Amino acid sequence: MYQGKRIARDFFTRDVLDVAPDLIGKNLTITGNDGFPVRFPLTEVEAYRGHEDKACHASKGKTARTSVMFGEGGHLYVYLIYGMYWMLNIVTGPEGNPQAVLIRGVTGISGPGKVTKRLSIDRSYYGEDLVISSRIWLEDAGINPVYKTGPRIGIDYAGEYWKSVPWRFYI
Repeated sequence: MYQGKRIARDFFTRDVLDVAPDLIGKNLTITGNDGFPVRFPLTEVEAYRGHEDKACHASKGKTARTSVMFGEGGHLYVYLIYGMYWMLNIVTGPEGNPQAVLIRGVTGISGPGKVTKRLSIDRSYYGEDLVISSRIWLEDAGINPVYKTGPRIGIDYAGEYWKSVPWRFYI
């Protein structure tokens, strides 16, 4: 698989609604147990946009769990749901504007919990900087696939408007 170029900070410090669709087709790259990189093209993501978005964890303010979302884009926000599934999110936007993109799928793996399980992502990745990390990063392989949009999944608690916005991007 084509390696591509590591994605720089300025890609991540844009608004989440610009970053999320641009992530489709990028390679999530992780250093394998053998020390060699393993690449997983992103196929499905969801955008969560700051204070006003009732589905975004940051809408309730800064907490110990969400503090990384209030930093500059390019870091990872990883949290546990249902006591068993790690969720992998990429923080976007400038410092102080909490936004993140949930990784829902990579080629061959659909579902955010399945992705993190297959990639062995856990709490130790919380706050990891994708720009300088030697164990996880994103690469641009020059692929810009056509994608679809739809409502986000599993956020009924946020209310009709927020569960219906087409902020899920997928191929």
